[in-house]
Amino acid sequence: MSISEITPQTASVVPDERGLEFLPTLFGRSLLLIGENTVYSLMERLSPLDYGGGFWDFYEHEGKPLFLAPRSKSRFRITGEITGFQGEVSAEAAGIIATLFAFSHLSFQHQSERLSEGYGRLYAYSAEHPEAAEIFQAID
Repeated sequence: MSISEITPQTASVVPDERGLEFLPTLFGRSLLLIGENTVYSLMERLSPLDYGGGFWDFYEHEGKPLFLAPRSKSRFRITGEITGFQGEVSAEAAGIIATLFAFSHLSFQHQSERLSEGYGRLYAYSAEHPEAAEIFQAID
C-alpha cells in the first residue's frame, strides 16, 4: 500500500503570485467575473448567518484549479434555502459546496466544457475529502 492510498490528497492554497491565473483557468476568461460573483452570492445564500463577505483563498490539486474558500471564519453554518442540509462545515468544505453549486448553476446558462470539467474534478476530489458526507448532503 502506498502513502497516497493511506493519506487522502489535500488541496493547496494557490500562491498570491499565481492568483491572477486561477479564475480564468477555473471558469474560463469569458466567465471569470460571473463565476467568481456566483460563488460569492451562493455563499451568502448558503450561510446567511456566518458569511458576510471577505477575502477568499483559491485552492488547487495536482496543479489544477479546484475551488474558492472564504478566509473570514474557520467554520460556517449551512442553513440557506438552496439546500435542505443544515449543519456546520469547515471553510474549505463551505467553499467546495459553493463552488460546486456555482459550476452547476452556470452550466444551465452557459455552454462550457470548462464548467463541466471543473465540476467533475471538484466532485471527484470531494469524494476523498474528510467532510465528504456533509458536502454531498449539502449538494444533494
